[in-house]
Amino acid sequence: MDVVDIARWQFGVITVYHFLFVPITIGLSAIIAGYETAWVRTRNPHWLRLTRFFGKLFLINFAIGVVTGIVQEFQFGMNWSDYSRFVGDVFGAPLAIEGLLAFFLESTFLGLWIFGWDRLSPRVHAACIWLVHIGTLFSAYFILAANSWMQHPVGYRFNPETGRAEMNDFAAVLFNKVQLVTFPHTVLAAYMTGAAFVVGVAFWSMCRKGASSDDRSMYLRAVRTGAAVLLVAGIGVAVSGDVQGKVMTEVQPMKMAAAEALYETEHPADFSLFTIGSLDGSEERFSIKVPNLLSFLATGSTSGEVVGINDLRAEYQETYGSDPGATYYSPSDYTPVIPLAYWTFRLMIGMGLAAAAAAALILWVTRKGRIPVSRRWVWLAVALPLLPLGANSFAWIFTEMGRQPWAVFGLMTTERAVSPGVSVLEASISLIALTLLYAVLMVIEVKLLLTFVAKGAAPYIEPDPESPDGDPHDRPLAFAY
Repeated sequence: MDVVDIARWQFGVITVYHFLFVPITIGLSAIIAGYETAWVRTRNPHWLRLTRFFGKLFLINFAIGVVTGIVQEFQFGMNWSDYSRFVGDVFGAPLAIEGLLAFFLESTFLGLWIFGWDRLSPRVHAACIWLVHIGTLFSAYFILAANSWMQHPVGYRFNPETGRAEMNDFAAVLFNKVQLVTFPHTVLAAYMTGAAFVVGVAFWSMCRKGASSDDRSMYLRAVRTGAAVLLVAGIGVAVSGDVQGKVMTEVQPMKMAAAEALYETEHPADFSLFTIGSLDGSEERFSIKVPNLLSFLATGSTSGEVVGINDLRAEYQETYGSDPGATYYSPSDYTPVIPLAYWTFRLMIGMGLAAAAAAALILWVTRKGRIPVSRRWVWLAVALPLLPLGANSFAWIFTEMGRQPWAVFGLMTTERAVSPGVSVLEASISLIALTLLYAVLMVIEVKLLLTFVAKGAAPYIEPDPESPDGDPHDRPLAFAY
């Protein structure tokens, strides 16, 4: 392995790991805000207990997510200095705003929410968690704006004297056509993930031995609200994903061709549900296809033309030239790893559809207050969060790997973006060290989550008007070990 291989593995491991926490943070903050709002409106203690219960789980996830996110950004200076030098003027602007605006908004109002239980009015306190959620949305928007620029660079000019891309239209960067479809798709997928997390935790808590009838009734509310959010968000993901696929075909036609392993141009083009081929994906041996579906996904028409890999490769070679000296995904090829693009695309779609279908099934079996206690239902619910988490991970792998060999599409190849002064040994040490660090953080995360899930929601205690301390539970969300 050379430095480019190691740097890419490191960035891939850390990015996919970090993104396990981000969608849970976004989705769970919205659901907690909904629970607290329901408590403010109804004063039903069930909603307050659910707010506090999932609030602790949210704080654990938020803390680990912040740590992993901060470490991730160090890589731009460690392994990707040439990339940072080339795109820093453009890429750095939305990331800076994300830190100055979104992160401070999240952290400020999260602090008020944690320590303001007995200091703020219920309405103001509920508003704080809503502002935390809005902060997560701002954060997602600016980070996705930076990534969308890598997929479809706009709003810049190339300065030949400095050899850098320089931003000349910030609005174009923020409202990139890729960004406008990527943001709703990603946020809706985050709602799916947070909702699946709520369903899994609440379903297990509802069915475990020793749960009182009141507790089961409370957890049933969480199961059904979580499943409803999961199903609605899943429909939204499907609709927004369809629009995103058409934009992707317009700006990155090679990525769509790679997703289907489509080597020759077809009109109309079929969509393969399952294909067995050679290891490099160049030869198809068996396939199950849906007629004309790929044409619709790519163009919106069942008779639309989808350009194949071979024609696109020739076009890119004519447009961008070739570099015979390149050894890693040579620009003379301009083709990503076809089997990887093909299967991550299908795993993303399949796991997302399975999560939405499971939500609909759970809503059906829990209708009219029913509580299924069969072990198979418990295992289904507990495994449910893994489906949207997996779909998110495969989606990001497809998004980034399908763009290869480009770091910035049409402007900079990945092998040109790596730090020139980093040795194989140095890159290997950082890869091993960060992987071990993140493994330790994963153990801590899982241990903390399992500990507080096992404790369950704290009982509701009526406040004593004669006590100067009031309700002992109306205090900061404290963690006891």
